[in-house]
This record gives sequence, structure tokens and C-alpha cells, in this order.
Amino acid sequence: MKDTHLYEVDLNWDSDRKGTMSSPVLNQTVEVATPPEFPKGMEGIWSPEHLFVASVSSCLMTTFLAIAENSNLEFSGFDVKAIGKLEKIDGKFMISEITLKPIVEISNDQQREKAGRILYKAEKACLISNSILSEIIFEPEVIVTEPVS
Repeated sequence: MKDTHLYEVDLNWDSDRKGTMSSPVLNQTVEVATPPEFPKGMEGIWSPEHLFVASVSSCLMTTFLAIAENSNLEFSGFDVKAIGKLEKIDGKFMISEITLKPIVEISNDQQREKAGRILYKAEKACLISNSILSEIIFEPEVIVTEPVS
């Protein structure tokens, strides 16, 4: 794998406080708008703030999946709840912290410690988390479920 990669995103303004994001290498478009907490913001549409938090949580997931595969961890589920805190600091709005609450489901209790280590390793290796100023609050959980017969 090369050490440098480029990711192209195009954004076209549609109307009001709304636009459409696309990429020449992706099939889907995403509608984006000012969030409703701001003047003329729009409800029900992805905002830059949502996308920012989503980039951190999706990076955690993809990093976890790669490390889990390389570590031969057997798991039956992986979910992340992510909450970004927007606040004004020194007169500027910023996402000051992002709380990540990943849950990994495993069926073998003997894998609990390994799953926990992989979660923490994924959090430390996440390139998006490593690229931002926001504090990351990490609250992982490993759940042991009964194997399906």
C-alpha cells in the first residue's frame, strides 16, 4: 500500500442552505445542509457536524474490522454509538469531543479480553481520530452472547 492517497469529494449548492455531495469514484450522492440548531438550518438532512462524527465512528469500525480479521477474532456483531459535542471555545464553534461507544458481540467468553484489546488497538490506530483536534472519549463494551445452535 502506498503512503499517500487522495479522496475527491465534489459539492454542489442546490438551494437555501443545502447542497449535494458526490465523488467521481462513488455511486451515491449525499444531501447536506446547515443543521437545524443554526439559523436557517434544515431538519432531516445530514450536516457537516453529523458527517464529521460519522467519519470518526466509521473509521473506528473499519479499523476494528481489519485488526479483528488479522487477529482471527470471531465476533457476531459490532455497533458504535457516536456523540459529538459542539460548543463555542474561544469564540469559535468546534466539535470539542466525540464519545464513541462501540459494542462487540462474541459467543466465546474466553475471547472477551482479546476483543477488548482489539477495540482499544482500533481506537488508537484510527486515522481519522488521529487527524482531528477533538477529544475522543472511548467507552467500549464486549458482550458475550449464546452461540446460535
